[in-house]
Amino acid sequence: MTTTAPQLRKPRGKKRGGVLGNTGLYLATGVAAFLFLVPFYLLVRNALSTDAEITGEHWKFFPTHLQWSNVSDLFDDTSVDFARSMWNSLVVAVSMTVGILLICSLAGYALARIPYKHSNKIFYLVLGTLMVPTAVTFVPSFVLVSSLGWVDTYRGLIIPGLFSGFTCFLFRQYFLGFPKELEEAARVDGLGYWGAYWKVVVPNSLNFFAAIATITFISGWNAFLWPLVIGQDPGAWTVQVALSSYMTNQTVVFHQIFMATAISILPLIFVFLFLQRWLVQGIAQTGIKG
Repeated sequence: MTTTAPQLRKPRGKKRGGVLGNTGLYLATGVAAFLFLVPFYLLVRNALSTDAEITGEHWKFFPTHLQWSNVSDLFDDTSVDFARSMWNSLVVAVSMTVGILLICSLAGYALARIPYKHSNKIFYLVLGTLMVPTAVTFVPSFVLVSSLGWVDTYRGLIIPGLFSGFTCFLFRQYFLGFPKELEEAARVDGLGYWGAYWKVVVPNSLNFFAAIATITFISGWNAFLWPLVIGQDPGAWTVQVALSSYMTNQTVVFHQIFMATAISILPLIFVFLFLQRWLVQGIAQTGIKG
């Protein structure tokens, strides 16, 4: 009986399709990056230009003389206290971030872990708040805040936004997938629900907390309609309200608008760059795809 020796396969070379595919991927990424950076270029370019250069018919890639004096003009403008508005936005965004993380994480943990016969009903009620348009609750919320005397105060700007049904839903879904073995070990050591949450769950969920904190901070910083209604006094304006004041029916101060916008996005860029790794990991842990 004869046996045939196995034939050795020749190593395959790289397919041309793979090289072309990588080239197409790099090209598409480069185009997307270019389109993403164009608004930032226009923002910086116009912020360091004069109004004549911004609105002139002859376009220059960059102004011949950079107008760094636009920074001092912005902060020296007595009609708008831009530094105060930046501080107000920082206080509001940080307070809302801390408050939402604490309240919504506790609510989500309770709905996911504490056995209660009506927990599902409460959860459905929380989901029901997501179906109510903001316009429906806007006027009642303002009437309530006004009756409490919270107009032109941090309390009026912050407290009504300290709970988010969607954030509560995300925390509940995350805690449902959290390993129960860690919490059971904590209970063996004598910890209750609060102890397990604070000493075990939170330290092992920092990626997810950082992701929610980033999204909440950006949302609080960019809020416009509610601060516009509550902050009626210029001293209570947030940065978004202050930006709108540079464009009126009578005048439009272009260089101040662009300079104020460029400065106002610096905290967002810093937060995003600092927390982007945790942001990606945290969103991946929520199960959100696409």
